[in-house]
Amino acid sequence: MTAVTFSSRKRSPSSLCLPGAKAPLGLPGAKAHLRLLAALVGLSLLAGCAGLDLGGGAKPATPGPVVQAPPAVIKPVQPTPMPGRDTSKFYTPKYMAGLEPVRVALLLPFSSPRADVRNVANALYNAAQLSLFDFNNPNVLLIPKATNGSAASAAAAATTAINEGADIILGPLFAEEVSGIAVPAGQAHIPVIAFSTDTSVGGGGVYLLSFAPFVDVNRIVDYATRQGLTSYGALYPAGSYGNRVSSLFREAVAQHGGTIVASASYPATSEGMYEPAKQVAGSMASYKAIFLPEGGAALKQIAPMLSYFDVDTKAIKLIGTGQWDDPTLANEPSLDGAWYPAPPPEGHLQFAQRYRTAYGATPPRIASLAYDAVSLTIALSARPGDDRFSSATLTAPDGFSGVDGIFRFLPNGWTERGLAIMENRPGGAVVIDPAPVAFQSAPVF
Repeated sequence: MTAVTFSSRKRSPSSLCLPGAKAPLGLPGAKAHLRLLAALVGLSLLAGCAGLDLGGGAKPATPGPVVQAPPAVIKPVQPTPMPGRDTSKFYTPKYMAGLEPVRVALLLPFSSPRADVRNVANALYNAAQLSLFDFNNPNVLLIPKATNGSAASAAAAATTAINEGADIILGPLFAEEVSGIAVPAGQAHIPVIAFSTDTSVGGGGVYLLSFAPFVDVNRIVDYATRQGLTSYGALYPAGSYGNRVSSLFREAVAQHGGTIVASASYPATSEGMYEPAKQVAGSMASYKAIFLPEGGAALKQIAPMLSYFDVDTKAIKLIGTGQWDDPTLANEPSLDGAWYPAPPPEGHLQFAQRYRTAYGATPPRIASLAYDAVSLTIALSARPGDDRFSSATLTAPDGFSGVDGIFRFLPNGWTERGLAIMENRPGGAVVIDPAPVAFQSAPVF
């Protein structure tokens, strides 16, 4: 796959012309006028700032070229070549002749046999372009590569990107793909910022910029404990995710001095949910909260079953995970008053609005991951080559701030986030415990 690159003419910081590409690798079509100021927490890139300032609403669109040569005078950036690579084969487009770009590979499942996965890949790519044009750094070269969801396709795409000079790899999306690129990226000493939630594939230079279950579970248990809730029931979906989140929940409850009185797992069918829900509901006299780490249609099926079995959700609090960060759940009466952790909503809402302005569609929830990943690499591209994407830089304890709030990469490759606690209400979820704006303690992993 050929590299797709973008540049734009010099303009004021508050006036950026964005592409409106619908296809993942096509040239941009529509243009939108967007505003953004970038900052990093704890790094000297933009001293004194606390995060990404998303500003106000968009102004009327300003026409202008989307793709053209960069300004005549740009100070070249000279990164230190990674060991074992032929720098003469590094990809540099003609308009960047004489420069040494910071090459950012973006691996996404554009070639997946599943249409829904291809749609997510396109949305992630669009969000990446949005960030690229918001920040308007002509030294940064975005090089997208297609995977199909398999480890082999991801390894091949990563190898091609590395041979073309990638300084960092963003993506891929699935755990199997991340496992596939770990070896070639590690051999070339190329850091990876992937989007998988499976923490087992993190580490060794692979950082997972995702909404990991361990962050959600720790946050909701901590908040519930501070509200005096220390005895729990729990219903887990059957399968690897349910097993993983049940283990995390047991650990978090134990660390906070609580107890799990009743728990059960259920298959992904309405009929299969009946007996597990009845079992946990039968012990309701012994606990004060029920943990439901589920989302979407399955949550809308199992939550009402608890009410059917006489669980009073005004007396027994329902608590969940970030999978509840779904506006359609406001229409589910059984979840009225329930609590769940989520990134602070303001930044994401403004990101989603800018995305809709540029592309005419609402982005899937995870699209912001690509936006924040590209924003981070653009901000770090100003640092010296050896330090730019080093492990010390990426795991800075003060972390970074993006449209989904503060986050920091841990040495094991996981991502810690600052989350808010939301309460579900008929008119929509509201913040009842704000997200932190800075990390106050050392990483726990």
